Amino acid sequence: MRAAVLRQVGDEEVELRDDATTTETGPDQVKVRVRATGVCHSDLSVLTGVLPMPIPCVIGHEGAGEVVEVGEHVTNVGPGDHVVINWTPDCGTCAECVRGEPYLCMTFIAQTFGDPRFRLGGDAPAYGMAGCGTWAEELVVPWQGVVKVAEDVPFEYAALLGCGIPTGVGAVFNTAKVRPGSKVAVVGAGGVGLSVIQGARIAGAATILAIDPNESKHPIAKQFGATHTATLDDLQEVNGLLTGGQGFDYVFEVVGKAAAIETAWRTTRRGGDVIVVGAGATDDTFQMSAFSLLFEGKNLKSSLYGGSDLRRDIPLFVDLWRSGRLDIEGLITRRIRFEDLNDAMATLRRGDAIRQVVVFD
Repeated sequence: MRAAVLRQVGDEEVELRDDATTTETGPDQVKVRVRATGVCHSDLSVLTGVLPMPIPCVIGHEGAGEVVEVGEHVTNVGPGDHVVINWTPDCGTCAECVRGEPYLCMTFIAQTFGDPRFRLGGDAPAYGMAGCGTWAEELVVPWQGVVKVAEDVPFEYAALLGCGIPTGVGAVFNTAKVRPGSKVAVVGAGGVGLSVIQGARIAGAATILAIDPNESKHPIAKQFGATHTATLDDLQEVNGLLTGGQGFDYVFEVVGKAAAIETAWRTTRRGGDVIVVGAGATDDTFQMSAFSLLFEGKNLKSSLYGGSDLRRDIPLFVDLWRSGRLDIEGLITRRIRFEDLNDAMATLRRGDAIRQVVVFD
């Protein structure tokens, strides 16, 4: 089968192979034929080493497909079911899961990240990004790593339900719990940033400011619900016009850079919430005075995977899509073939795309 493999961190292109196979399907595992997979900035972060993964690695973590085989202990899905890949499978019994925080579950991390998921050329082991590797025609994951989705949802849409939409919309619904009538700012108007903007619109925010240095993204942000836009250069002026200089109730950082977190902090009102959504590098740090942290009363929150429980949230997102309130089609800039993946990565580096989706034949 075909698979896109990263051989060495720092490579600008992945190796497009046709001699990959999956590992055997274990008793508690599911084999999925991937029908669509997204090209996400996190995929690029694996190539650059910002997100460390074992090498060689089949890239991709945002995907959807059809179940082709299940282990003898699996009861939640069966062959033919349409599923979304959940790259943070949750055990349901650990302290995090019991607290209602399945996105923090670590039970499967060693297994899914540390065990080879593929074979190359018949023998050579290869790992899957985030224990998945959706840039392959098939993959094997724990049964907790798939979530059944209604068959009327196109596979391209279902793929985005595996990462971009729950990360963005979930950050609004689950982490921030944005209140109707509030003022929201979003630092970064890429694919996930646009999902945050959509979530803020659905939640009833009165003012939604999209902040991005790339002005070509501003009209797109308005299509998804932004009421205003700003670059970093005119942010202070726009903040003054929209909030009287007091700042926004909720500011979402969706870039994955310390500088963006600092921008979000400065843009937030006293007592407001700063929500960190972007995945940053381990050595990218920012400083804050202890005095400001206490006396400004601001809350700094992380939003891993949008604080989502995919089994609970995917049906909600599907209902929002069916009702016309959640635009998934608009997020897809290009539908591409497997052979176009390296071109898609170059496009992503240039910032010329929101979400590109590989559709497998």
